[in-house]
Amino acid sequence: MSKARATARTCPECDGRLNSDRDETVCADCGLVVSEDRIDRGPEWRSFGDDDSHKKRTGAPLTRSRHDRGLSTEIGHSSDLRLTGRKRRRVARMRKHHERARIGSKTNRNQVYAFTEIRRLVGSLTLSENVRDRSCVLFESAQSEDLLRGRSLEGFAAAAVYATCRTAAVSRTLDEVLDAARATRSELKTAYDVMNRELGLPTGPVDPREYLPRFASKLGLPTEVEQEAARLVERGYEENLLSGRDPGGFAAACLYLAALDTRHQMTQKEIAAVADVTTVTLRSAYQDLTE
Repeated sequence: MSKARATARTCPECDGRLNSDRDETVCADCGLVVSEDRIDRGPEWRSFGDDDSHKKRTGAPLTRSRHDRGLSTEIGHSSDLRLTGRKRRRVARMRKHHERARIGSKTNRNQVYAFTEIRRLVGSLTLSENVRDRSCVLFESAQSEDLLRGRSLEGFAAAAVYATCRTAAVSRTLDEVLDAARATRSELKTAYDVMNRELGLPTGPVDPREYLPRFASKLGLPTEVEQEAARLVERGYEENLLSGRDPGGFAAACLYLAALDTRHQMTQKEIAAVADVTTVTLRSAYQDLTE
């Protein structure tokens, strides 16, 4: 063994044993700090998901579903800190004052509440992040136009989600949104009418084909039946059968007719229940399709 290598493992002062503790190399006998290395040799990225497949080097992404775009910090509630009673109370006071400073106005407070409700609705209705962000932007536009005065925040949050579904041609009915919302039907309709009138929403009738995949999945129908129902919807457009009809009911009638001559026959009551329409509505569209 060379003299240089032996010296690298012993203390230069007392020839004692060296211990490497984190970023310092210390002599176990005399306590001399021989060297230090404060370079973080870990990965320069971090993952904000459940795995390492989404590596980020710039922090959490910006989002329109929060009033501050997700830029502000938060004092967490981690139990790993193991704080004493006095320090725990101190951190609790710091968290309370930080929360008050982060929400500095009534406008921000309303946005925090409404955006939370929108995120809850989007999760309950299994909608995409695009619908969530667009709903938050729509609520913010309504707030900037002073449309919320004297009206329900829950109603505007639900109306923003429903209006976004209408403008993005996403198949969600008014009753489906109301089942998950905390607003009444009158509150939602009032908020939707105000936004549609004052903001000029580009709403139009939903294409019945948007309902087919969801209805077919709930009914357990194969892809062939869904494709045949889509062809029946196209035929309905050509024959002008959709004028004044509920698109969900027409989609259900197309599925019923497409599955009628297969081994996947369903009753009108079963399909009407999935589409949330009456059997009379389904039967009326079915009769027009057969004629």
